[in-house]
Amino acid sequence: MATVKKRKSAAIRVRDSAAELTREQVLKAAAGLFKRQGYAATTLRQIADDAGIQAGSVYYHFESKDRILVEILDLGIDLVHQTVLDRLKALPEDASGRERFAAALEGHLTGLLQHGEYTSASIRIYGQLPADLRRPNQARRRRYSALWDRLLAEAQARGEIRTGANLHLTRLIVLGTINWTVEWFDPGQGTLNDVVRQMVSILSDGLFAPVAPPAPQARVRSAR
Repeated sequence: MATVKKRKSAAIRVRDSAAELTREQVLKAAAGLFKRQGYAATTLRQIADDAGIQAGSVYYHFESKDRILVEILDLGIDLVHQTVLDRLKALPEDASGRERFAAALEGHLTGLLQHGEYTSASIRIYGQLPADLRRPNQARRRRYSALWDRLLAEAQARGEIRTGANLHLTRLIVLGTINWTVEWFDPGQGTLNDVVRQMVSILSDGLFAPVAPPAPQARVRSAR
């Protein structure tokens, strides 16, 4: 009896693993199609063909094309958000605002490029969607924007950001700039680390007040 139960359990795990793999294939296929030809022009049959499954099998995982879209938009935000949080948690508690900003930039770029099939589709099609399709994803976007707003506000409160900087516009400019990295990044022309380092340097230097060098210490003359 125990052997039969073990076999059934193993069979269930194999079935669930295969189902999860197929589900991921559907999502990746849909993301690629949404990115290339837009949401409205993409059909469930095309998604199934690109995923290498029967058209009817898509309904085993998703009730509609809208449901696939919602998940792709959510993944496009959640994967980046989590990578940023991981980078920030790795910093020491006394990290400066500039260091936290740099870590968040690195996390955003890393998440963006490592999960490009979802993030790129989300960036490309979000603005083209009607309000009812954007609405389910908006709470996630607001939470992620709030994370950046807090980082910038804390740095400004410590006097680290240049005087007169509009933090709302700053966040829009920063995220708008780095989001389109997925459109031009070419691993053959430079590594991810190269892009991250250059982007952090350009954006941080433009936003944060220069750090004054330490004042030279007066030389003490020895008594004679």
